[in-house]
Amino acid sequence: MKKTICIVTGTRAEYGLLRTIIKKIKANNEFNIRVVATGMHLSKDFGLTYKELEADDVLIDAKLNVLQNDDSQKAMSKAIGTGIIAFAEYFDKRRPDLVIVLGDRFEIFAAATAAAVACIPIAHLYGGETTEGAIDEFFRHSITKMSYLHFTSTEKYRQRVINMGESPDRVFNVGAMGVENILSMPLLPKIKLAQSINFDLEVPYALVTFHPVTLEMDAATKQLEELLAALDEINGLNFIFTKANADANGRAINKRIDEYCKDRENTTALTSLGVLRYLSAMKYCEMVIGNSSSGIMETPSFRKPTINIGDRQKGRICAKSVISCEPERQAILDTIKKARSQQFLLEIENQETPYGDGITSEKIIAVIKDFLGNDKINLKKRFYDVRG
Repeated sequence: MKKTICIVTGTRAEYGLLRTIIKKIKANNEFNIRVVATGMHLSKDFGLTYKELEADDVLIDAKLNVLQNDDSQKAMSKAIGTGIIAFAEYFDKRRPDLVIVLGDRFEIFAAATAAAVACIPIAHLYGGETTEGAIDEFFRHSITKMSYLHFTSTEKYRQRVINMGESPDRVFNVGAMGVENILSMPLLPKIKLAQSINFDLEVPYALVTFHPVTLEMDAATKQLEELLAALDEINGLNFIFTKANADANGRAINKRIDEYCKDRENTTALTSLGVLRYLSAMKYCEMVIGNSSSGIMETPSFRKPTINIGDRQKGRICAKSVISCEPERQAILDTIKKARSQQFLLEIENQETPYGDGITSEKIIAVIKDFLGNDKINLKKRFYDVRG
């Protein structure tokens, strides 16, 4: 009998990374695939991005709505509880042979918790990473301990997962799916991208994404104001904003971005670009500004500068093209100035990304095929002690 693999996706960015894996599993005769959409995909406030899956001809097996209607931390906790209940019902009904999850968000934590309690093995992309400014940090590590197979984006992250007691023969350094997307996906010509988003791309522009810093209470809007004040002082540069995730204060950030862009012709704000338009926009931009993981993991492959603001991504491995700064107007201005300098651009023009060789999906599927096909999964994991 074919093995059934369930893939859970809750955000536009995460689906962009899982998209190729979904397509390849779908095309593989050895597996059945069931895709579950949850989180931001089902929210009108965040663009109803489940439609991007449908546009890719991905059959959604279930839509599990867990988000609450406000930005509070209480709402995040309630979403986790709602998610555990919804996924418990789903897994009881469907009983897949493996669940694939990516990342560190609260809705993915809920899905992983329900799968683990149901004794369904979990394959997790991308454990071992650190994001010291966000609660994603402990969600990620918790998901690692609930998971059986681990796919990391660098060897250093692989070692961290092993340090957490996971056996080395179940932890695989496969690189980042974002790098594979960049190297394998035919991106849009600039003129088609401009038409698609109805924005002039002949003027140099920056791609801006700013998410809440969830471990810094009430800091999100203040830090955003510092960023916007800095952008007001930049000459000769347009700005494409992609909106924030559904974390605490995410809606407040998005409302302020809309207000900022309303009366400024050199700006536009989009709820979701989708992976194709987002990477195309990254290809032609002058730089990426904000605190998104994409600035750390994807942008370096284009050899474009990243202005990494604040502590949200603190602890991640960074290429030379990533310049970190404090979330203060002058620090942001100084960093942007450095990123636009000819000297800095020359320094990064031949850099290599630390996030793999671009054949990530094939490595992941090969491992899954081996473990499922040969019945190698034993959920009674022994703690691997690196000290012997």
